[in-house]
Amino acid sequence: MIEGACHCGAVRWTYKPEVEGATACNCTICRRYGALWAYDYENQGVTVQGATAHYVRGEDIEFHFCAHCGCTVYWRGRRDDEQGRRRIAVNLRLAEPQAVAAIPIDHFDGLDTFTDLPRDGKCIADLWA
Repeated sequence: MIEGACHCGAVRWTYKPEVEGATACNCTICRRYGALWAYDYENQGVTVQGATAHYVRGEDIEFHFCAHCGCTVYWRGRRDDEQGRRRIAVNLRLAEPQAVAAIPIDHFDGLDTFTDLPRDGKCIADLWA
């Protein structure tokens, strides 16, 4: 289990599944936020506590941030899927460094091709070097 919190601690999340990779997306919003995403479903693998404000992008996704300190905490889908689940991704940059250091980085081209790119062998700790 990995836990994360915004800078002021008003919003917290818990991620229960094994994290296979941290997604770095280059779309017009993710590159501005600088987030590293871990995906699952709201109230299944991911739980969030605390009040957020959000920005709606298009018709499908909301980006949530702490209303006090402004940290980007998570994004979530605006609709449930066929099984009644809501997709959510937490920002792994809000976790303690030792909890996420060895997680490999997956690159996603959300700007042009909307496809996964090959792994380059780097992990989150490589970003801090």
